Amino acid sequence: MKRFLAALLAALTLFTLTGCGKTENPAEPVTPGQAEEPTTPTEPELTPEEIVEQERLAAEKAREERLQGLLNSMTLEEKVGQLFFVRCPETNAVEDISTYHLGGYLLFGRDYKDGDSWLTWEQFIQKIESYQDAAAIPLFIGSDEEGGTVTRASRNPNLFSEPFKSPQAIYSAGGMKALAQDALDKSQSLLDLGINVNFAPVCDVSTDPNDFIYDRTLGQDAETTADYITRTVLTMGDAGEMAVLKHFPGYGNNADTHTGIAVDDRPMETFENSDLLPFKAGIEADAPFVLVSHNIVSCMDPDLPASLSPAVHKVLRETCGFEGIAITDDLAMDAVQAYAKDGAVAVMALQAGNDMVITTDYRTQIPAVIEAVKNGTLEESVIDSACFRVLKCKDAHMYIPALDS
Repeated sequence: MKRFLAALLAALTLFTLTGCGKTENPAEPVTPGQAEEPTTPTEPELTPEEIVEQERLAAEKAREERLQGLLNSMTLEEKVGQLFFVRCPETNAVEDISTYHLGGYLLFGRDYKDGDSWLTWEQFIQKIESYQDAAAIPLFIGSDEEGGTVTRASRNPNLFSEPFKSPQAIYSAGGMKALAQDALDKSQSLLDLGINVNFAPVCDVSTDPNDFIYDRTLGQDAETTADYITRTVLTMGDAGEMAVLKHFPGYGNNADTHTGIAVDDRPMETFENSDLLPFKAGIEADAPFVLVSHNIVSCMDPDLPASLSPAVHKVLRETCGFEGIAITDDLAMDAVQAYAKDGAVAVMALQAGNDMVITTDYRTQIPAVIEAVKNGTLEESVIDSACFRVLKCKDAHMYIPALDS
Protein backbone atom coordinates (compact mmCIF):
# COMPACT_ATOMS: atom_id res chain seq x y z
CA MET A 1 0.00 0.00 0.00
CA LYS A 2 2.88 2.39 0.86
CA ARG A 3 4.49 1.58 -2.50
CA PHE A 4 1.25 2.39 -4.31
CA LEU A 5 0.88 5.74 -2.51
CA ALA A 6 4.52 6.63 -3.21
CA ALA A 7 4.09 5.81 -6.91
CA LEU A 8 0.89 7.85 -7.11
CA LEU A 9 2.55 10.84 -5.43
CA ALA A 10 5.49 10.67 -7.83
CA ALA A 11 3.17 10.55 -10.85
CA LEU A 12 1.20 13.57 -9.66
CA THR A 13 4.40 15.50 -9.08
CA LEU A 14 5.69 14.67 -12.58
CA PHE A 15 2.35 15.66 -14.18
CA THR A 16 2.36 19.00 -12.37
CA LEU A 17 5.93 19.78 -13.37
CA THR A 18 5.25 18.82 -17.02
CA GLY A 19 2.11 21.01 -17.20
CA CYS A 20 3.95 23.98 -15.76
CA GLY A 21 6.75 23.52 -18.26
CA LYS A 22 4.38 23.73 -21.24
CA THR A 23 2.19 26.66 -20.06
CA GLU A 24 3.83 30.05 -20.50
CA ASN A 25 0.71 31.99 -19.50
CA PRO A 26 -1.33 29.82 -17.16
CA ALA A 27 -5.01 30.64 -17.01
CA GLU A 28 -6.19 32.50 -13.98
CA PRO A 29 -7.88 30.31 -11.41
CA VAL A 30 -11.59 29.92 -11.86
CA THR A 31 -13.67 30.89 -8.87
CA PRO A 32 -15.88 28.04 -7.73
CA GLY A 33 -19.28 28.37 -9.35
CA GLN A 34 -17.96 30.70 -12.06
CA ALA A 35 -18.73 29.35 -15.58
CA GLU A 36 -16.35 29.81 -18.49
CA GLU A 37 -17.39 32.36 -21.17
CA PRO A 38 -19.05 30.65 -24.17
CA THR A 39 -17.06 31.02 -27.38
CA THR A 40 -18.83 32.80 -30.27
CA PRO A 41 -18.07 31.40 -33.73
CA THR A 42 -16.28 34.02 -35.81
CA GLU A 43 -17.84 35.16 -39.09
CA PRO A 44 -15.69 34.44 -42.13
CA GLU A 45 -14.05 37.60 -43.41
CA LEU A 46 -15.60 39.04 -46.58
CA THR A 47 -13.50 39.53 -49.66
CA PRO A 48 -13.19 43.07 -51.03
CA GLU A 49 -15.45 42.05 -53.91
CA GLU A 50 -18.12 40.75 -51.50
CA ILE A 51 -17.97 43.98 -49.49
CA VAL A 52 -18.45 46.04 -52.65
CA GLU A 53 -21.42 43.89 -53.68
CA GLN A 54 -23.04 44.22 -50.24
CA GLU A 55 -22.64 47.99 -50.39
CA ARG A 56 -24.10 48.06 -53.89
CA LEU A 57 -27.14 46.02 -52.84
CA ALA A 58 -27.70 48.25 -49.81
CA ALA A 59 -27.47 51.39 -51.95
CA GLU A 60 -29.85 49.90 -54.52
CA LYS A 61 -32.37 49.04 -51.80
CA ALA A 62 -32.16 52.56 -50.36
CA ARG A 63 -32.59 54.07 -53.83
CA GLU A 64 -35.67 51.98 -54.56
CA GLU A 65 -37.17 52.96 -51.22
CA ARG A 66 -36.61 56.64 -52.08
CA LEU A 67 -38.16 56.16 -55.51
CA GLN A 68 -41.14 54.36 -54.00
CA GLY A 69 -41.57 57.24 -51.60
CA LEU A 70 -41.60 59.69 -54.52
CA LEU A 71 -44.09 57.56 -56.42
CA ASN A 72 -46.36 57.35 -53.36
CA SER A 73 -46.36 61.15 -53.10
CA MET A 74 -47.44 61.70 -56.71
CA THR A 75 -50.99 62.32 -57.87
CA LEU A 76 -52.59 60.17 -60.57
CA GLU A 77 -52.22 63.06 -63.01
CA GLU A 78 -48.51 63.37 -62.25
CA LYS A 79 -47.91 59.65 -62.66
CA VAL A 80 -49.79 59.43 -65.96
CA GLY A 81 -47.98 62.47 -67.36
CA GLN A 82 -44.61 60.81 -66.74
CA LEU A 83 -45.59 58.03 -69.15
CA PHE A 84 -45.82 60.39 -72.12
CA PHE A 85 -42.73 61.03 -74.23
CA VAL A 86 -44.44 63.41 -76.65
CA ARG A 87 -43.63 65.22 -79.81
CA CYS A 88 -42.64 68.73 -78.80
CA PRO A 89 -45.60 71.00 -79.64
CA GLU A 90 -45.38 74.13 -81.75
CA THR A 91 -47.23 76.17 -79.11
CA ASN A 92 -47.29 76.21 -75.29
CA ALA A 93 -44.29 73.87 -75.05
CA VAL A 94 -43.11 75.31 -71.73
CA GLU A 95 -46.58 75.59 -70.20
CA ASP A 96 -47.64 72.07 -71.14
CA ILE A 97 -44.72 70.51 -69.25
CA SER A 98 -46.22 71.50 -65.90
CA THR A 99 -49.86 71.34 -67.03
CA TYR A 100 -49.59 67.71 -68.14
CA HIS A 101 -46.57 66.66 -66.00
CA LEU A 102 -44.89 65.35 -69.15
CA GLY A 103 -42.17 62.72 -69.06
CA GLY A 104 -40.25 63.86 -72.11
CA TYR A 105 -40.12 65.82 -75.34
CA LEU A 106 -39.14 64.25 -78.66
CA LEU A 107 -37.64 66.83 -81.01
CA PHE A 108 -38.19 66.95 -84.76
CA GLY A 109 -36.75 69.16 -87.49
CA ARG A 110 -38.95 72.16 -86.72
CA ASP A 111 -37.72 72.21 -83.12
CA TYR A 112 -34.23 73.17 -84.27
CA LYS A 113 -35.60 76.23 -86.05
CA ASP A 114 -37.24 79.56 -85.36
CA GLY A 115 -39.61 79.82 -88.28
CA ASP A 116 -37.44 79.34 -91.34
CA SER A 117 -34.18 80.14 -89.58
CA TRP A 118 -31.98 77.60 -87.84
CA LEU A 119 -31.51 78.25 -84.14
CA THR A 120 -28.05 79.26 -82.97
CA TRP A 121 -26.25 77.17 -80.36
CA GLU A 122 -27.15 79.67 -77.62
CA GLN A 123 -30.81 79.82 -78.66
CA PHE A 124 -31.18 76.07 -78.70
CA ILE A 125 -29.47 75.64 -75.32
CA GLN A 126 -31.75 78.28 -73.80
CA LYS A 127 -34.80 76.54 -75.28
CA ILE A 128 -33.90 73.17 -73.73
CA GLU A 129 -33.05 74.79 -70.40
CA SER A 130 -36.47 76.48 -70.35
CA TYR A 131 -38.07 73.05 -70.74
CA GLN A 132 -36.07 71.50 -67.92
CA ASP A 133 -36.70 74.50 -65.65
CA ALA A 134 -40.44 73.97 -66.06
CA ALA A 135 -40.28 70.29 -65.05
CA ALA A 136 -40.63 69.11 -61.44
CA ILE A 137 -39.02 65.83 -62.50
CA PRO A 138 -36.29 66.12 -65.17
CA LEU A 139 -37.42 65.55 -68.74
CA PHE A 140 -36.21 63.03 -71.23
CA ILE A 141 -35.16 65.13 -74.23
CA GLY A 142 -34.98 62.90 -77.29
CA SER A 143 -34.05 63.14 -80.94
CA ASP A 144 -33.86 60.69 -83.84
CA GLU A 145 -30.16 60.70 -84.68
CA GLU A 146 -29.69 57.39 -86.47
CA GLY A 147 -27.47 58.94 -89.11
CA GLY A 148 -28.03 58.94 -92.86
CA THR A 149 -31.69 59.26 -93.84
CA VAL A 150 -32.89 59.94 -90.27
CA THR A 151 -31.23 62.92 -88.61
CA ARG A 152 -32.64 65.97 -86.81
CA ALA A 153 -30.16 68.00 -84.76
CA SER A 154 -27.23 67.45 -87.09
CA ARG A 155 -29.11 69.05 -89.99
CA ASN A 156 -28.79 72.38 -88.23
CA PRO A 157 -25.54 73.91 -89.58
CA ASN A 158 -25.26 76.10 -86.49
CA LEU A 159 -24.99 73.01 -84.32
CA PHE A 160 -23.06 70.58 -86.53
CA SER A 161 -20.70 70.93 -89.47
CA GLU A 162 -22.56 68.17 -91.36
CA PRO A 163 -25.38 65.65 -90.78
CA PHE A 164 -24.45 62.38 -89.11
CA LYS A 165 -23.46 59.66 -91.57
CA SER A 166 -25.39 56.40 -91.86
CA PRO A 167 -24.15 53.29 -90.04
CA GLN A 168 -23.64 51.60 -93.42
CA ALA A 169 -21.36 54.38 -94.68
CA ILE A 170 -19.33 54.43 -91.47
CA TYR A 171 -18.99 50.64 -91.37
CA SER A 172 -17.91 50.54 -95.00
CA ALA A 173 -15.21 53.13 -94.38
CA GLY A 174 -13.85 52.03 -91.01
CA GLY A 175 -15.57 48.93 -89.65
CA MET A 176 -16.69 48.43 -86.05
CA LYS A 177 -14.01 50.70 -84.60
CA ALA A 178 -15.29 53.62 -86.64
CA LEU A 179 -18.88 52.89 -85.59
CA ALA A 180 -17.90 52.97 -81.91
CA GLN A 181 -16.06 56.27 -82.37
CA ASP A 182 -19.07 57.72 -84.18
CA ALA A 183 -21.35 56.64 -81.31
CA LEU A 184 -19.03 58.36 -78.82
CA ASP A 185 -18.74 61.60 -80.81
CA LYS A 186 -22.46 61.70 -81.46
CA SER A 187 -23.38 61.04 -77.83
CA GLN A 188 -21.07 63.70 -76.46
CA SER A 189 -22.32 66.26 -78.98
CA LEU A 190 -25.99 65.55 -78.21
CA LEU A 191 -25.43 65.70 -74.46
CA ASP A 192 -23.73 69.08 -74.85
CA LEU A 193 -27.02 70.28 -76.37
CA GLY A 194 -29.12 68.85 -73.55
CA ILE A 195 -30.39 65.91 -75.63
CA ASN A 196 -30.14 62.93 -73.27
CA VAL A 197 -31.98 60.27 -75.31
CA ASN A 198 -31.00 59.27 -78.85
CA PHE A 199 -33.66 57.21 -80.61
CA ALA A 200 -31.01 54.89 -81.98
CA PRO A 201 -29.51 52.44 -82.78
CA VAL A 202 -31.63 50.61 -85.33
CA CYS A 203 -31.54 46.89 -84.46
CA ASP A 204 -33.48 45.74 -87.51
CA VAL A 205 -31.74 43.12 -89.65
CA SER A 206 -31.92 43.77 -93.38
CA THR A 207 -29.58 42.78 -96.20
CA ASP A 208 -31.94 43.53 -99.09
CA PRO A 209 -31.72 47.08 -100.52
CA ASN A 210 -35.36 46.73 -101.59
CA ASP A 211 -36.57 46.56 -97.97
CA PHE A 212 -38.20 49.73 -96.64
CA ILE A 213 -35.98 49.72 -93.55
CA TYR A 214 -32.70 48.77 -95.30
CA ASP A 215 -31.13 52.24 -95.56
CA ARG A 216 -31.56 52.76 -91.80
CA THR A 217 -29.91 49.48 -90.82
CA LEU A 218 -26.31 48.31 -90.78
CA GLY A 219 -27.15 46.23 -93.86
CA GLN A 220 -25.43 43.14 -92.42
CA ASP A 221 -26.51 39.75 -91.02
CA ALA A 222 -27.88 39.26 -87.50
CA GLU A 223 -24.58 38.36 -85.84
CA THR A 224 -22.73 41.38 -87.27
CA THR A 225 -25.67 43.64 -86.43
CA ALA A 226 -25.71 42.29 -82.86
CA ASP A 227 -21.99 43.08 -82.51
CA TYR A 228 -22.64 46.62 -83.76
CA ILE A 229 -25.51 47.07 -81.31
CA THR A 230 -23.44 45.87 -78.34
CA ARG A 231 -20.57 48.24 -79.10
CA THR A 232 -22.88 51.18 -79.79
CA VAL A 233 -25.02 50.79 -76.67
CA LEU A 234 -22.00 50.32 -74.40
CA THR A 235 -20.31 53.38 -75.88
CA MET A 236 -23.45 55.49 -75.54
CA GLY A 237 -23.89 54.35 -71.95
CA ASP A 238 -20.30 55.18 -71.05
CA ALA A 239 -20.82 58.66 -72.50
CA GLY A 240 -24.05 59.17 -70.53
CA GLU A 241 -26.44 59.07 -73.48
CA MET A 242 -29.54 56.86 -73.30
CA ALA A 243 -30.06 54.45 -76.20
CA VAL A 244 -33.35 53.32 -77.73
CA LEU A 245 -33.34 49.93 -79.45
CA LYS A 246 -35.75 49.90 -82.38
CA HIS A 247 -38.00 48.63 -83.95
CA PHE A 248 -38.93 45.59 -81.82
CA PRO A 249 -39.36 42.74 -82.67
CA GLY A 250 -37.65 43.49 -86.00
CA TYR A 251 -38.88 45.19 -89.15
CA GLY A 252 -37.62 42.67 -91.69
CA ASN A 253 -39.00 43.37 -95.15
CA ASN A 254 -42.24 44.98 -93.96
CA ALA A 255 -43.88 48.02 -95.48
CA ASP A 256 -43.85 51.51 -93.94
CA THR A 257 -46.19 51.61 -90.91
CA HIS A 258 -46.40 55.41 -91.09
CA THR A 259 -48.93 55.00 -93.88
CA GLY A 260 -50.87 51.85 -93.02
CA ILE A 261 -50.92 48.30 -91.71
CA ALA A 262 -47.84 46.13 -92.18
CA VAL A 263 -48.24 42.39 -91.64
CA ASP A 264 -45.22 40.18 -90.96
CA ASP A 265 -45.92 36.51 -91.69
CA ARG A 266 -42.43 35.19 -91.01
CA PRO A 267 -42.20 32.20 -88.60
CA MET A 268 -41.06 32.52 -84.99
CA GLU A 269 -37.92 30.58 -85.89
CA THR A 270 -36.79 33.49 -88.06
CA PHE A 271 -37.11 35.89 -85.16
CA GLU A 272 -35.35 33.56 -82.74
CA ASN A 273 -32.43 32.93 -85.11
CA SER A 274 -32.12 36.41 -86.55
CA ASP A 275 -34.28 39.43 -85.67
CA LEU A 276 -34.20 39.10 -81.89
CA LEU A 277 -30.42 38.68 -81.65
CA PRO A 278 -29.50 42.38 -81.95
CA PHE A 279 -32.20 43.31 -79.44
CA LYS A 280 -30.91 40.74 -76.96
CA ALA A 281 -27.40 42.11 -77.47
CA GLY A 282 -28.56 45.66 -76.76
CA ILE A 283 -30.54 44.54 -73.71
CA GLU A 284 -27.48 42.70 -72.38
CA ALA A 285 -25.53 45.94 -72.84
CA ASP A 286 -28.10 47.73 -70.60
CA ALA A 287 -30.01 49.82 -73.15
CA PRO A 288 -32.65 51.67 -71.10
CA PHE A 289 -35.32 51.80 -73.85
CA VAL A 290 -36.82 49.43 -76.40
CA LEU A 291 -39.17 50.94 -78.97
CA VAL A 292 -41.95 48.61 -80.15
CA SER A 293 -43.10 48.85 -83.76
CA HIS A 294 -46.62 48.91 -85.18
CA ASN A 295 -46.08 45.81 -87.35
CA ILE A 296 -48.53 42.94 -86.97
CA VAL A 297 -46.27 39.96 -86.30
CA SER A 298 -48.46 36.96 -87.05
CA CYS A 299 -46.41 34.35 -85.19
CA MET A 300 -46.71 36.38 -81.97
CA ASP A 301 -50.11 38.04 -82.37
CA PRO A 302 -52.06 37.86 -85.64
CA ASP A 303 -54.64 40.42 -84.54
CA LEU A 304 -52.90 43.43 -83.03
CA PRO A 305 -49.96 45.67 -83.96
CA ALA A 306 -46.90 44.84 -81.86
CA SER A 307 -47.15 48.14 -79.99
CA LEU A 308 -50.65 47.23 -78.77
CA SER A 309 -50.04 43.50 -78.22
CA PRO A 310 -49.58 41.94 -74.76
CA ALA A 311 -48.19 38.83 -76.48
CA VAL A 312 -45.38 40.78 -78.15
CA HIS A 313 -44.51 42.49 -74.88
CA LYS A 314 -44.35 39.07 -73.24
CA VAL A 315 -41.68 38.11 -75.77
CA LEU A 316 -39.81 41.32 -74.97
CA ARG A 317 -39.93 40.77 -71.22
CA GLU A 318 -39.65 36.99 -70.92
CA THR A 319 -37.82 35.79 -74.04
CA CYS A 320 -35.47 38.75 -74.29
CA GLY A 321 -35.25 39.52 -70.57
CA PHE A 322 -35.86 43.26 -70.87
CA GLU A 323 -36.54 45.12 -67.60
CA GLY A 324 -36.27 48.71 -68.83
CA ILE A 325 -38.71 51.10 -70.47
CA ALA A 326 -40.84 49.68 -73.29
CA ILE A 327 -42.01 52.58 -75.44
CA THR A 328 -44.33 52.69 -78.44
CA ASP A 329 -43.53 54.01 -81.85
CA ASP A 330 -45.51 57.18 -82.59
CA LEU A 331 -49.19 56.47 -81.90
CA ALA A 332 -50.14 59.09 -84.47
CA MET A 333 -49.17 56.64 -87.23
CA ASP A 334 -51.99 55.32 -89.39
CA ALA A 335 -51.12 51.70 -88.54
CA VAL A 336 -52.63 51.92 -85.05
CA GLN A 337 -55.44 54.43 -85.35
CA ALA A 338 -57.95 51.81 -86.53
CA TYR A 339 -57.47 49.78 -83.35
CA ALA A 340 -58.17 52.54 -80.86
CA LYS A 341 -61.30 52.15 -78.76
CA ASP A 342 -63.04 55.52 -78.54
CA GLY A 343 -59.79 57.05 -79.75
CA ALA A 344 -57.91 56.13 -76.55
CA VAL A 345 -55.02 54.32 -78.22
CA ALA A 346 -52.68 55.23 -75.34
CA VAL A 347 -54.90 53.23 -72.97
CA MET A 348 -54.46 50.16 -75.18
CA ALA A 349 -50.72 50.75 -75.36
CA LEU A 350 -50.36 50.83 -71.58
CA GLN A 351 -52.61 47.81 -71.15
CA ALA A 352 -50.37 45.95 -73.61
CA GLY A 353 -47.29 46.48 -71.45
CA ASN A 354 -45.67 49.71 -72.62
CA ASP A 355 -44.23 52.00 -69.96
CA MET A 356 -44.22 55.11 -72.16
CA VAL A 357 -46.03 56.22 -75.28
CA ILE A 358 -44.95 58.55 -78.05
CA THR A 359 -47.73 60.68 -79.42
CA THR A 360 -48.55 64.08 -80.83
CA ASP A 361 -52.08 63.96 -79.44
CA TYR A 362 -51.14 63.98 -75.75
CA ARG A 363 -53.67 66.69 -74.87
CA THR A 364 -56.41 64.18 -75.69
CA GLN A 365 -54.64 60.95 -74.74
CA ILE A 366 -53.53 61.93 -71.22
CA PRO A 367 -57.07 62.78 -70.03
CA ALA A 368 -58.28 59.53 -71.65
CA VAL A 369 -55.77 57.49 -69.63
CA ILE A 370 -56.69 59.28 -66.40
CA GLU A 371 -60.38 58.62 -67.05
CA ALA A 372 -59.66 54.96 -67.82
CA VAL A 373 -58.03 54.57 -64.41
CA LYS A 374 -60.88 56.35 -62.64
CA ASN A 375 -63.55 54.20 -64.29
CA GLY A 376 -61.64 50.95 -63.73
CA THR A 377 -60.80 50.23 -67.38
CA LEU A 378 -57.10 50.53 -66.58
CA GLU A 379 -55.67 49.39 -63.25
CA GLU A 380 -53.73 52.06 -61.36
CA SER A 381 -51.15 49.39 -60.55
CA VAL A 382 -50.27 49.37 -64.26
CA ILE A 383 -49.62 53.11 -64.09
CA ASP A 384 -47.58 52.71 -60.90
CA SER A 385 -45.39 49.96 -62.34
CA ALA A 386 -44.70 51.93 -65.53
CA CYS A 387 -44.06 55.18 -63.66
CA PHE A 388 -41.63 53.44 -61.29
CA ARG A 389 -39.60 52.24 -64.29
CA VAL A 390 -39.53 55.78 -65.67
CA LEU A 391 -38.45 57.27 -62.34
CA LYS A 392 -35.80 54.58 -61.89
CA CYS A 393 -34.33 55.31 -65.31
CA LYS A 394 -34.35 59.05 -64.73
CA ASP A 395 -32.70 58.62 -61.34
CA ALA A 396 -30.00 56.42 -62.85
CA HIS A 397 -29.18 58.89 -65.62
CA MET A 398 -30.29 62.29 -64.30
CA TYR A 399 -30.59 64.15 -61.02
CA ILE A 400 -34.11 64.13 -59.50
CA PRO A 401 -34.31 66.99 -56.96
CA ALA A 402 -37.61 65.68 -55.56
CA LEU A 403 -35.74 62.70 -54.08
CA ASP A 404 -33.85 65.04 -51.73
CA SER A 405 -36.98 66.27 -50.00
